Amino acid sequence: MSVKQQHTDKNKLGLLTSTSLIVGNMIGAGIFLAPAALSSFGSVSLLGWVISAIGCFFLVKVFGNLSRIVPNVTGGPYAYTRRGFGDYMGFSVAWGYYIAVACANAAITVGFVSALSTFIPILSTSTLAAVSTGLASIWLLTWINNAGVRVSGGVQLTTTILKLIPLIAVAFGGLFFIKADNFPPFNNSGTSLFEVLSNTVTFTMFAFVGIESATVPADKVANPQRTIPRATMLGLTIATIVYIVGTVSVMGIIPPEQLQKSLTPFSDAAVVMWGPNARYLVSAGVAIAAFGALNGWILIQGQLPFAIAKDNLFPAIFGKENKKGVPYVGMFFSSILISIFMIMNYNKGLVDQFKFLVLLSTLSVLIPYLFSTASYFILRTRDTQLTTMEWIQCILLFVISFGYVFWAIASAGQKTIYYGFLLQMTGIPFFLWMKAKRSS
Repeated sequence: MSVKQQHTDKNKLGLLTSTSLIVGNMIGAGIFLAPAALSSFGSVSLLGWVISAIGCFFLVKVFGNLSRIVPNVTGGPYAYTRRGFGDYMGFSVAWGYYIAVACANAAITVGFVSALSTFIPILSTSTLAAVSTGLASIWLLTWINNAGVRVSGGVQLTTTILKLIPLIAVAFGGLFFIKADNFPPFNNSGTSLFEVLSNTVTFTMFAFVGIESATVPADKVANPQRTIPRATMLGLTIATIVYIVGTVSVMGIIPPEQLQKSLTPFSDAAVVMWGPNARYLVSAGVAIAAFGALNGWILIQGQLPFAIAKDNLFPAIFGKENKKGVPYVGMFFSSILISIFMIMNYNKGLVDQFKFLVLLSTLSVLIPYLFSTASYFILRTRDTQLTTMEWIQCILLFVISFGYVFWAIASAGQKTIYYGFLLQMTGIPFFLWMKAKRSS
């Protein structure tokens, strides 16, 4: 390796920071509420975690293989879909994913402000204070991310470690406080096993959104063909252990009738374990989790329009980078969009619209997964030298990963799927305009 290459790699994301990007983006503030939401389904929700983890394992294998087949390409699911299906499908996937991440970032910001209100009570009573804090966090992290991928990667690594401390403490410490009588009945939903599993798998699947994070800024990752697959698998493993063990502990500590009504299940479990002051430790973890996730997703959202612009499917201005190699135009535009969506949550007339956008965004993130798995099959089978065993492995990996994501999408509900389709279609005029502009 040349001296120049070594210097370049030092300014990129390594295995540790790439893993923290994945873990940090997956583990946001939502996981701290998950045990309460899942308890209404019953103990079967633990099986939902296992199924989602297995499905994501195959999805991770798909992304790992794609990072080798299409190396050093920014854009992740967008880049893979474009290689497999062409410009329009690549653009359509990126369009939905981009808006989805903006909505998710706004929701994460709201979660961050809510967590901070434990320490700063005025944030729960003053709309001006809440909005100002939310905007300050968005633009502080935008400034940090504009300092370069190494700086934002350092913030991501630090916040990921800090957010894992309370989660791991409650998850593994809680195993010593479990009471078997506290676990809810196996199926508490009043529906069939298949239906309740569909609901829990859809819910738990959303907790794994972010496993593709290291593939999006691939050209900013050192030795991406090796680092991305390893970081993605490591990130999935860490998140899965925290999710499952944490849910088991919280369910085993708090009685089901109390857990279903809890707004702070991890905090309530910590209080049982260590006393009233432990609530502040978990609240700090929630705030750090949200802050770290927002940092990671702002990094991702700056890279996506940059990748599309480089392929002449987005205005060229989004392809500009600053001296640190950061696509600053796309990042600033994204942060403006996040700010608008976040403010919607604090406007009484727009709260319902904001909640709907967040619901819609969850589906819009799954669609790129679906097309990525299909692109993997297309790109892999273009290799005419595949052996019979390689063909079998390719088909099995595609069928399992595609089927898993398709199941999660189908379980999202007719209304969500309907509006998700409309969201994808809104990008058509913009695509046609860009295509006409490129042809002229």
